[in-house]
Amino acid sequence: MGDTGTEHRGGERRRLSTLPEDLQGRLDAVERGPAEAALLLEAVMSVGRELDLSLVLRRIVEAAVVVVDAEYGALGVVGEGTRLTQFLTVGVTDEEREVIGPLPEGHGILGELIRRPRSLRLAELSGHPASYGLPPNHPPMRSFLGVPVRIRDEVFGNLYLTEKRGGREFDAEDETVLSTLAVAAGVAIENAREYARTRDRQRWQEAGNEIVAGLLGGADDADVRRMIVDRSLRILAADLGILALPSGGHSVRVALASGPDAERYRGLVLPCEGSFVGAALDGGEPLTSPDIAHDPRITGGPLRRAGLGPAVAVPMATGRRTCGVLLLARARGSPVFTEAETAPLLAFAGQAALAMELTERRESAEQIALLEERDRIARDLHDLAIQRLFATGMTLQSVVRLVEQPQASERLLRAVDDLDETIKIIRSTIFGLRARDPGRTGQGLRVRTARAVEQSARTLGFQPSLRMAGLIDTDVPADVAEQVTAVLGEALTNVARHARAAAVDVSLTVGNGRLTLVVSDDGIGMPGHGVSRSGLDNLARRAEKLGGEMDVGPSGRGDGTRLSWRVPLRQP
Repeated sequence: MGDTGTEHRGGERRRLSTLPEDLQGRLDAVERGPAEAALLLEAVMSVGRELDLSLVLRRIVEAAVVVVDAEYGALGVVGEGTRLTQFLTVGVTDEEREVIGPLPEGHGILGELIRRPRSLRLAELSGHPASYGLPPNHPPMRSFLGVPVRIRDEVFGNLYLTEKRGGREFDAEDETVLSTLAVAAGVAIENAREYARTRDRQRWQEAGNEIVAGLLGGADDADVRRMIVDRSLRILAADLGILALPSGGHSVRVALASGPDAERYRGLVLPCEGSFVGAALDGGEPLTSPDIAHDPRITGGPLRRAGLGPAVAVPMATGRRTCGVLLLARARGSPVFTEAETAPLLAFAGQAALAMELTERRESAEQIALLEERDRIARDLHDLAIQRLFATGMTLQSVVRLVEQPQASERLLRAVDDLDETIKIIRSTIFGLRARDPGRTGQGLRVRTARAVEQSARTLGFQPSLRMAGLIDTDVPADVAEQVTAVLGEALTNVARHARAAAVDVSLTVGNGRLTLVVSDDGIGMPGHGVSRSGLDNLARRAEKLGGEMDVGPSGRGDGTRLSWRVPLRQP
């Protein structure tokens, strides 16, 4: 029995030797029996076992209610001024918390400890002058004990204990014990913070390395933006990420959004004045908000109605140029963004801005190289192909006079006409190759048609065939070209979804003042009853608005379907 006690005391001394000296002194000064002392030591050691800050905070509250034998416990984390940014509770059920309502912000007795950070022990909670009383549906609470939690000279928050079990009051020994645990909590929180800083530095470095690897691997501008937002969301445990770019008229445009209801933000144009991202763009420095839904810098927009709380907006700048703003937001009631979190985010945003600039320059260089190559091909077609075809046509025309048989002469004349038509097609191709606008709407219809067919292979599982004829890039007006692109995309999507086809043929021809688009497949044919025809009706309406028509029928290839979409190039 004596040996067991000696071993226990020896074990306690070994565990105490791992604690800071001031904390060891506090534990030695606590006048409690062996069982109570062991309980306090176990509580002190338990709060230091975790390195994740959220788990450390939860463990502190759980240990506090045990060592002073309290019914309820809470830890309030102090933010700017006297506002509580977190409030963790023990003893209150989820159902009780729901009916009580919003978490406290730091008024009344809770605010008393924030304004005067020292121990406070009350026999009757309601008797203190700072007490506001308890909100409706709150469990009854009488006895109270509160102590501050410090990290060196900084007040991190306060421990609040109420309702000592058995109807008793908290005594001076309880105050000493809880103060001792608060010292241990400060040490554990500081360790968890340092661990989080080290872990986050590594995560930000890895995120930067991923972006560099993506650049070296040929990632385009959209891929780089997506990596920036996704990595920031993951590292800072945010719920919504937005990347906004400067737009004309002193406004910003949301180029990318990720998170719940992201679709409502994509493409959104916001004025700089009255928007959170606009304020960050104009100010050129990070902005944080504990509650973006009620931030006075925001005068409207979906952020006010999205159930969001804490937010941070960081400008993405390279030198004097700000190329965008990165906004991250957490759900209402989540922890605010701290300075320790926003400092590495600002550095990452600068690195990301440089990556975006490099991507833009690389794409510009590639576009210039593509245009130069198009010019070379256009010159070769003009100087070599057209000249040879023209010479061949002249030769055939001269031969016609020497041919006596009418049938042979007719064939020669048809060949000359075919050569003339071929020359027109090549000239149309040259015109398309020399189009200088790199944007989507500036590309010729030939290029856009070929690209749509090529992209459809991802959903179809095979490459459709494509045939184009006529002066597609010169004779087709811009508004008709836009409709053709939309109709082709919808038709190929319908095939991918419903046809179960193994082959698809696409034909785009221009001639005699008309454009005809045909999409034919070898699939299972038209769907039966009960399948919506809204997509086909939409395509038909597009043709009718341009004075054209559309029909759908058998393709002649098994049970396949043939869609023919025809419009005049000069509307009646």
